[in-house]
Amino acid sequence: MDMSLTSIFITVALAHFLALLSPGPDFLLIVKSAISNKTKNAIGVALGIAIANAVYIVLCLVGVGSILASSVPIMIALKIIGGLFLIYLAIQALKARKSSYQNIAVVEASNEPQQNKSFAFELATGFMSGILNPKNLLFYLSLFTVVLTNEVSLGFKISLGVWMTSVVFLWDAAIVLLLSTPKIRTRFTKMAFYIDKLTGAILGTIGITIVKSAISR
Repeated sequence: MDMSLTSIFITVALAHFLALLSPGPDFLLIVKSAISNKTKNAIGVALGIAIANAVYIVLCLVGVGSILASSVPIMIALKIIGGLFLIYLAIQALKARKSSYQNIAVVEASNEPQQNKSFAFELATGFMSGILNPKNLLFYLSLFTVVLTNEVSLGFKISLGVWMTSVVFLWDAAIVLLLSTPKIRTRFTKMAFYIDKLTGAILGTIGITIVKSAISR
């Protein structure tokens, strides 16, 4: 890899990682799942979000991303559906009873049956959250304007896409694993009811804002 490609890789990788550090709907969803599910099931959310990111990365790499982003009806539809999905998640969190959050850490530690969502359900939820967030498409599209040139080989673009997808999954999975640490999980689960309500309210606010902005266009 020559210096020009190295600098492109570092620039894109750094910008991508800094974006991951900015809390958004995906981050809130991961925290919500991690404090209310078994660790192995909560990992499904991280994998689902990573797969959704991979889809947008592939679309941008093959040039379809620019077509989607330039289509006003498609972007409006994505915003409305994505906003409604966040509102749905918020409603589910806000209507849950306090008794549902009791003894989460104790139950998991004892390997007893736990009332939580399956790995497949969490994976689907993570994927829907990632794929219905138009900001993901726009972010990768703007990011790949740096590398979508004839001078950059397809192999380099693919390796960059694999790198970013892997980083998304590893970062999100690390958050889940951190919250599964007994001491940290115990502290979080004591506040799980309130954390879930707070994340639900934030997700709902974000969802309503997205829908309103899409309708007002």
